[in-house]
Amino acid sequence: MAFEPPQRLVRALGESAPDGDDWLEKLPETVREAVAPRELTVERVQVPGGRSSLVVLVRCADGTPAVLKLAPPRFRPEAERAALTEWDGLGAVQLLEGPVEEGVLLLERLHPDVSVRSLPEAKALLEAAGTLRRLWVEPPAGHVFETVAERTGRQAGAMRARADAEVGPLVDAALAVREELLAAPPEHRLLHGTFRQSKVLAGERMPWLAVGPDPVVGECAFDLARLVRDRVEDLIASPSGAATTRRRVKRLAESLEVDQERLRGWTLFRAVESGVRALRVGRPRDAELLLEFAGWV
Repeated sequence: MAFEPPQRLVRALGESAPDGDDWLEKLPETVREAVAPRELTVERVQVPGGRSSLVVLVRCADGTPAVLKLAPPRFRPEAERAALTEWDGLGAVQLLEGPVEEGVLLLERLHPDVSVRSLPEAKALLEAAGTLRRLWVEPPAGHVFETVAERTGRQAGAMRARADAEVGPLVDAALAVREELLAAPPEHRLLHGTFRQSKVLAGERMPWLAVGPDPVVGECAFDLARLVRDRVEDLIASPSGAATTRRRVKRLAESLEVDQERLRGWTLFRAVESGVRALRVGRPRDAELLLEFAGWV
């Protein structure tokens, strides 16, 4: 199979690839090795696609439409497999096979070009929140998932390293609120980890299903925090953006029975972490939006 990987994926992997990483160079061969034994028919590569994986629309030997997803090990595709196995199609895309080879997932086909983000904002938030609620289950005994404390601990180290005079006060505030939140988490659930409106696609089996988890175990407010800043560019452009953000925190906290202050705290931490990371990899415009949003929280 001859193809060019989507430029969005190439750029994103270029920001984070360790020295000597050759995953992109080997990708055409990896796709061929995944397609042939499964007797899949390739329709097309999904474009623009995601920032951490290649998504290929395929058909199985019996004609069933499916998705072949390939991701580098550093994006934890086996953790995604474990989470999708645990959810077993309830609120999330369904796995079509068990483990075969690392980093290759065969998934049910949703409507890849129709996300909940296509709905009016109020309706989109409602549908996204309802989908997220179904994913918050007890983690299995002896689970292999990273915890919120572990993930944010790694992120905190990178944030401290970039805490210059420009962003230092926001970083200090984010790190302080993280310490407070980790001191007494109210619950430990299996979380999606990177949930936002674009991660909820239209399906046949259910109207809306989540895709692309980076699963983590911790409190529900951590998962919901990323949803608070959805459409951040629209929020920043609006003269009432700060007030809208505060109302969104209140509305989402109440609708999903999450403590409002804990949601506000994790929203602050996650926005600052994303903004600092955007600065680090050379995306100043994204960083500006995220850090301005964080200042409102």
